[in-house]
Amino acid sequence: MAANNSGSEPRIPEDVTLEDEAEAEAKGKAPAASSSATTTMNRSGSRPQLDLSGAAIHGTLEDRNPTILLPNQSDDISHLALDIGGSLIKLVYFSRHADQPTEDKRKLSTKRRLEIFTGARRSYPVLGGRLHFVKFETGKLNECLDFISSKQLHRGGVDSPSWRSGAQPDNIVIKATGGGAFKYADLFKERLGVSLEKEDEMDCLVAGANFLLKAIRHEAFTHMDGQKEYVQIDQNDLFPYLLVNVGSGVSIIKVDGHGKFQRVSGTNVGGGTYWGLGRLMTECKSFDELLELSQRGDNSTIDMLVGDIYGGLDYSKIGLSASTIASSFGKTISDNKELSDYRPEDISLSLLRMISYNIGQISYLNALRYGLKRIFFGGFFIRGHAYTMDTISFAVHFWSKGEAKAMFLRHEGFLGALGAFMSYEKHGLDDLSAHHLVERFPMGAPYVGGKIHGPPLGDLNEKISWMEKFVQKGTQITAPVPMGAPATTGMGGFERPTSKGDILRSDASAALNVGVLHLVPSLDVFPLLEDPKTYEPNTIDLDHDEFKYWFTILSDHLPDLVEKAVASEGGTDDAKRRGDAFAHAFSAHLARLTEEPAAYGKFGLANLLELREECLREFQFFDAYVSIKQRENEASLAVLPDLLMELDSMDEEDRLLALIEGVLAANIFDWGSKACVDLYNQGTIIEIYRMSRKKMQRPWRIDDFDTFKSRMLKKDQPYKRALISVDNAGADVVLGMLPLAREFLRRGVEVVLVANSLPALNDITANELPEIVAEAAKHCGILRKAAEAGGLIVDAMAGIQGDTKDEPASVPLMVVENGCGSPCIDFRQVSSELAAAAKDADLLILEGMGRSLHTNLNARFKCDALKLAMVKNQRLAEKLFNGNIYDCICKFEPVS
Repeated sequence: MAANNSGSEPRIPEDVTLEDEAEAEAKGKAPAASSSATTTMNRSGSRPQLDLSGAAIHGTLEDRNPTILLPNQSDDISHLALDIGGSLIKLVYFSRHADQPTEDKRKLSTKRRLEIFTGARRSYPVLGGRLHFVKFETGKLNECLDFISSKQLHRGGVDSPSWRSGAQPDNIVIKATGGGAFKYADLFKERLGVSLEKEDEMDCLVAGANFLLKAIRHEAFTHMDGQKEYVQIDQNDLFPYLLVNVGSGVSIIKVDGHGKFQRVSGTNVGGGTYWGLGRLMTECKSFDELLELSQRGDNSTIDMLVGDIYGGLDYSKIGLSASTIASSFGKTISDNKELSDYRPEDISLSLLRMISYNIGQISYLNALRYGLKRIFFGGFFIRGHAYTMDTISFAVHFWSKGEAKAMFLRHEGFLGALGAFMSYEKHGLDDLSAHHLVERFPMGAPYVGGKIHGPPLGDLNEKISWMEKFVQKGTQITAPVPMGAPATTGMGGFERPTSKGDILRSDASAALNVGVLHLVPSLDVFPLLEDPKTYEPNTIDLDHDEFKYWFTILSDHLPDLVEKAVASEGGTDDAKRRGDAFAHAFSAHLARLTEEPAAYGKFGLANLLELREECLREFQFFDAYVSIKQRENEASLAVLPDLLMELDSMDEEDRLLALIEGVLAANIFDWGSKACVDLYNQGTIIEIYRMSRKKMQRPWRIDDFDTFKSRMLKKDQPYKRALISVDNAGADVVLGMLPLAREFLRRGVEVVLVANSLPALNDITANELPEIVAEAAKHCGILRKAAEAGGLIVDAMAGIQGDTKDEPASVPLMVVENGCGSPCIDFRQVSSELAAAAKDADLLILEGMGRSLHTNLNARFKCDALKLAMVKNQRLAEKLFNGNIYDCICKFEPVS
């Protein structure tokens, strides 16, 4: 295949105007590029190419098979790829999402000023498409074919324009790998009318693994003694590594680079062995049933342990504990019992231990042979099963004396299918990095004892989203079953499980949840981060006690949030049903995290708040506070002219202090804080604002104002460009941040207002901000001229008031979106236009609890940084600086 300019933006030729681009955008097309630009790929067969630009994961870190979103993919896409193995069939398929909104002239003007020409690409996490991961047992191939047919995946999906129009594509070619791609090719042709184009199995495995390890930040993790720890892979130190794919059999592959690998070993004792012997010795009807059975087992009744040989003692001289397995199934030699006398649970666990331990040992011996210390395990034998991973990890740790680590992959069973999917269009694999993929939170169906409560949905039960089940099927949504602490038995001193029966959550059931990897438009690392490798956005990690506290806070706030979400959709019966579904879904996530705070990886408060917003969007509540924001914006704009007159009457030192006090006072208007919401009943917006101003007397809890003032009052222009990250709608942005931005404009500093891409609580969004600026500019010449220079006011405005004699000549005021849909911000993943705006910025202002307290309080930048916020939670104030609610911070950090 011929590759295009990897990772580059489509180039707009010089003769394409902004109006041409806007018109092309409105039609959903990119502007015409010059003939020299190679932006297309050769297609495989009759199927179209895959556009991986901006690919992003959508799933929790706990989800075994989350999906991927492809934001820039055209309708003409290869929707399906398969890995047909001896035991399981794995599918990766694409589904479209809602159409992207067009960009207006103001946004295009800002992009031109920032030298961004993104064509049809977006810089915010609107869901353009998803990659789904589904499995079937190979013995139930007909169910797989029925599933493909029901969703018309081989014809582009039931949501594709060609399907809706009735057009039937001819000569359909589907990529497939695995032995079944040869064995069942005729059946696919007969049943679905498609041809299977075979891809090499090892090529696909390695391509899938390389893609995941490079492009997904939390793909790899270790699992030892029941504890999961996510590993960040250094892209410059990825190769070489050992890839152990445990399917029906085991292949051990030494990977030296992209497309560079060799199969160095393997074993015929793998997942097929476990399932085959397990089926012979138990009455289990499925692999997952056998796995779940093992969780209630005690293999010490069947395995001969070191302690059995040495009278309950360790063999410490050679480092063996009494609970180490000396001989799998060894006790059955001396027992005068029949097979029926043994518990199936014990048989299943003993068998699982035997096979897992040997896989771990053989893998380490091969790693030792080639001098490798990193071993990645994949394949559907593992499927996120805690005991399996613990056993493999123990074997690698034991034989390497702790020098090597076993690492596992979230998409472990889909490496081959993903590699086949990528083979439609291999461009993009070398270009995607971790910052291109944003972690999202799918609303996968929760399991209770391995079953979903509610009306039976047939064998496709686990392949229907929560949204589909609740809205279309009326299925009751329940929280996950409580889980006992992960434990193992019969090896290395691990203790046997204390939880029995229904109270033990099934990891095998968790593997059935079909996650979704949502792809978003291109994201970049914020270029002003001092050290992206050591940057950590979350100020406080959520341990068990901390999460219990926030669980209570968010649970108490949930009824009010549901009420506002339903009201935002007109209070219809459908909105009420979706509101109820959202409440159940979010509560289920909270319950899961309360039991195991690390279930979704390294989880901070920022992630928890983002989870809530993603959950709202999953149930189609896109702006629960829209009416509240409109009301507060109007009330604040009405009093803005008087505030500006008052500020203009002050000398510059007093005015600068008043501006910072105003920002801190206005930050009280936060619908995410119960304490602040309670204040809203005590008066009008302006009354509450004035009351808050009275509380802003210095000193503040963190008070660097004098240092900031000295920098601002220099005779020369203080800064070239200021990035000002805004927070809440209403008084916060109108009476706090706009007057501060105006002061910078007055001093000849370019200002870029940075706002959310998607709604979160009552935060202002980048789409809403230009209208507010335009309204404010009707009463202020400084804002008007700067907004015109920045493209925020496109058409001539009538009725402008205010004296313009002190206006700067043409300092621009611009608005960019940050790529976020959360009250917090992770600077490892920001929109391409924010990254471009940062190019010439020498001051960053972060305002609000989410952006400067929950995240980024300790972050360091390559430019001066000013962090402003009112603390609106007593516990947070105590944790951060032993303070009190309504304490304020004015933290100024000059670049060193």
